[in-house]
Amino acid sequence: MITKKIQIQLQNGLEARPVAVLVQVASQYNSSIYVECDDRKVNAKSIMGMMTLGLTAGEEVVVSANGDDEQTAMDDIVKYLSTANA
Repeated sequence: MITKKIQIQLQNGLEARPVAVLVQVASQYNSSIYVECDDRKVNAKSIMGMMTLGLTAGEEVVVSANGDDEQTAMDDIVKYLSTANA
């Protein structure tokens, strides 16, 4: 299992479309992937779960991945969340 603290760089935070893209990225992997903010932890493969976090640009989250492709999954999620114009 790996974890990483990430600052959301998406211009408009995680609104509906960016959440859908994040879920698509996470769903490509076999690993369990979770996003944690404050005291809430949700499955990154769940659109509804991710929407409940209401993440905004500049906010910090902790992403965790556990499984056989965890490093690749983490790299792609970090890349997506760290892209200002995604």
